[in-house]
Amino acid sequence: METSEVLNQKFDWIDFVKRIGVIAIPVALQNMLSTTGGMIDTMMISSLGETYLAAVGLCAQFSSLLFSCYWGFVGGGILFFSQYWGAKDEKGIARSYGVTITCMMSIAAIFTIMAVAFPRTVLSIYTSNEYITDIGVDYIRIVGFAYLFQVLSMGMSALLRSTERVRIPLYASIASVVTNTLFNWILIFGHCGFAAMGVKGAAIATVISGIVNVLVVYICSGATKYKYLFLIKDFFKWDKEFLSLYFKKCLPILCNELLFGVGNLIINIILGHQVEEAIAAIAVFRTIEGMIIGFFAGFASASSVLVGKEVGAGNTFSAYRRAIRIVYFCQITIALIVVILLCFHEPLLQAMKLTGLSLYYGKGLVMIYGVACIIRMGNWTQNDTYRSAGDATFGTVLEIIFMYTLVLPSILLCYYVFHAPFLVLFSCCYIDEIIRYILMQIHMYSGKWIKPVTPEGKAGLVEFQSYKMKSAE
Repeated sequence: METSEVLNQKFDWIDFVKRIGVIAIPVALQNMLSTTGGMIDTMMISSLGETYLAAVGLCAQFSSLLFSCYWGFVGGGILFFSQYWGAKDEKGIARSYGVTITCMMSIAAIFTIMAVAFPRTVLSIYTSNEYITDIGVDYIRIVGFAYLFQVLSMGMSALLRSTERVRIPLYASIASVVTNTLFNWILIFGHCGFAAMGVKGAAIATVISGIVNVLVVYICSGATKYKYLFLIKDFFKWDKEFLSLYFKKCLPILCNELLFGVGNLIINIILGHQVEEAIAAIAVFRTIEGMIIGFFAGFASASSVLVGKEVGAGNTFSAYRRAIRIVYFCQITIALIVVILLCFHEPLLQAMKLTGLSLYYGKGLVMIYGVACIIRMGNWTQNDTYRSAGDATFGTVLEIIFMYTLVLPSILLCYYVFHAPFLVLFSCCYIDEIIRYILMQIHMYSGKWIKPVTPEGKAGLVEFQSYKMKSAE
């Protein structure tokens, strides 16, 4: 166990940055690859016309809702994976993965049924434009089958990252992006003897790439003798006590992601009822936003593993020091990425076929987001840190309170009462970030977010709490 003297020791930044890099760089590369694949998708589809781009962009909003519904289990799973990894509890890792993947795949199945069987109903939620809906139906009816493979891949990646096997998801992502790009080229435009299929071809390519992603993960895991994906008998050794603890920790995250998803659904409905140029600009912006989030996800994963592992092992003081520093390190790095993006955003938007009014909107979206995301990523990193350390409530409750008392009311008032311009509506999506950041920082320094689930972690927490109480006196 550690002692309070750890807090007074000189912090080894070189070792810390190396540890972050080992986890963050492969994860960031994986996500950047996925985003690059999405960008290539966007560029290929945009060549069919802005209406096709807008239709596929609206289908992506339904995928985002799926993400919100299952991500709570990813967050909860990482909490258990990383802490059990720190405590070297193999059975704990296996059964928590079993619960996590069972819940995730159940949600994926529901969304697949909705997309395949009721595509027009799904898209009617986001737009009243019949022409856009007709194109979107052709796409989402096929791409719905990819949800099962994408969600399974996400669950496996969460386990691999939490147990510090970050290269396998990277290899799978490389194979997936290459597959998706190749089949997009073949099926969208009709090469190698295939008929040109347009958006249907793009959807088929997405399904194939999802299958390849899953296969590569299993093959690489088997080849490197990574056992946790194959302990199938231990996946379902659940008891009442464990399930109670698991869902107690996951429930706040699930509620957060679901309520946040509903909030985003309302926002996307409003944005989806703008002019066609604005819808096309949003579709392109989401791809660029994915680049930033993808890069940031590397730091979030590093934070979850480096902090959660230490909490689970009982090294509470070390976890506290790491958590505080990784937030600032993440924000500085993201700020540098944003500067680069702002320098090259116009040719990037033009490469994705935005012109005239849609280009104007695209530039505005990137500039607004470029300023807001530095604070937003700090909030996300802190929340992911809290979750991995066992506190799934504070950041979650804060996010939902501000979403429903500040963000949504502002957007609804601007749209229905003041009839504000499109870019003003978009700006309202980020008006809560600074206030939340201040509150999240106060909570970070309090140390009250350290709530272990392992015996070793609970033992290490006692001295830390005693130290914090004495420091407060």
